Amino acid sequence: MAKESFDKEIQFLRMLLLTSGAFSRKQFAERLGISVHTFDKTARRLKDILLSIKKEQAQQDNLELNQFTRFNYYETSEPLLLFLFRAKSLKESESYRLSVLLAAMQEQALSATELLEVCNRLFPAEIVLPDEKTIRSDLKYLEEVAVITREPGGRPTRYRLHNEMVTQLTEEELLDLYDFVDVMANTQVPSVQGYMLRDNLKKVVKQTHPAPVFTERFLYKYHFHSRILDEAHLYTLFQAIHQKRKISFDYFTPRSGTKYAAQNTNPLFEKKSAGRKELVLPLKVIYDHQYGRWYLLAHKHGKGMVKYRLEGITQITEEDVVSVDVFMQQQQQLAESIRYSWLIDTGRPLKVKVRFFNPDGYQPNFVKERVSLQGQWGVITEESDDSFIYEIMVNGITEIKPWLRSFGSSCEVLEPAFLRRDMIKEWKEILSYYESVRENL
Repeated sequence: MAKESFDKEIQFLRMLLLTSGAFSRKQFAERLGISVHTFDKTARRLKDILLSIKKEQAQQDNLELNQFTRFNYYETSEPLLLFLFRAKSLKESESYRLSVLLAAMQEQALSATELLEVCNRLFPAEIVLPDEKTIRSDLKYLEEVAVITREPGGRPTRYRLHNEMVTQLTEEELLDLYDFVDVMANTQVPSVQGYMLRDNLKKVVKQTHPAPVFTERFLYKYHFHSRILDEAHLYTLFQAIHQKRKISFDYFTPRSGTKYAAQNTNPLFEKKSAGRKELVLPLKVIYDHQYGRWYLLAHKHGKGMVKYRLEGITQITEEDVVSVDVFMQQQQQLAESIRYSWLIDTGRPLKVKVRFFNPDGYQPNFVKERVSLQGQWGVITEESDDSFIYEIMVNGITEIKPWLRSFGSSCEVLEPAFLRRDMIKEWKEILSYYESVRENL
């Protein structure tokens, strides 16, 4: 699949999940920045992929694409990015060729020449036969991703499946491994690689533990499906940071009415993209656990440090490599600017002083435990039987305010005065909402 198509389908699925099919085709296409024809074509492609994955369920229930993506309180068995990775498939000939190669090497170790003979024997007439150079290229790729391994010995080099981790485990150990991967994939970030490993382990487990013997032991209430989609960019960004390489991309701000724009292929109908073209040196990727968002922190010539939400980034392209000295200098400047950031705020540092009230009759003190766990570098400076004082130096108040607000009546802001006034104003506004309801009752 073309990279542009992958970016488009990420935004397509994101909107489909968030709206649950509430938009009309025209509204959906306008929001994405594509034509209705492109919308229909993308929907058909994703539905075909979906039908191939959940063929029996789809045929039995006659479900549409949007019904598969509607929110289910306890269901993360098919994360959306994992679904897209399936859609980001190889050509039919490549997919068939790799399947034949892997099936052949599962039985015994084979050389490139022997695998070519296998292809000549098993390939149907409508699929073009590969040459030895293509087979060797496939073997190199499969070895790089650790799917196959070389057998010891001289030439010709023979390869076999690298599946000892699974084949050497007992049935009980295999189930324990699956449960561990299942928990980690659903609770850690980034998790897409974990989902893919869990998916492959499930296939192996079901071969030895058919239903109803094998059952899922855990269910998860998943809040942030969109961050799974954002992980599509992570490894590209990690690689660019590792290589000290600049990148360019189209960026759509969170307030933008459009979330995607197709590339112009006809100069006669060229139009200005709603996205903003950016050229930056990526420095750091940060995940916001509270809202389930990924952020890119980067340096832009003439502007210094800039911040982007990954959900607005499309069409990433690698650019020039910078020197080690330049990269390290920008890294040091970034570290200094976010030294007191609760997350990524680079505002003026100030001291926040808060009184937290201990819960009456509750042991252990869950308020203090939560402050100690989530309070980052802040410290508890005073304690009494009914409360304790917490202080922290932080860049601005925008990011710490929702955390303080989440404690409700267990938290009283003491300093700075303007933050205290802001909190009072917000709680009065909330109170007014409830007062109006009580009057109506």
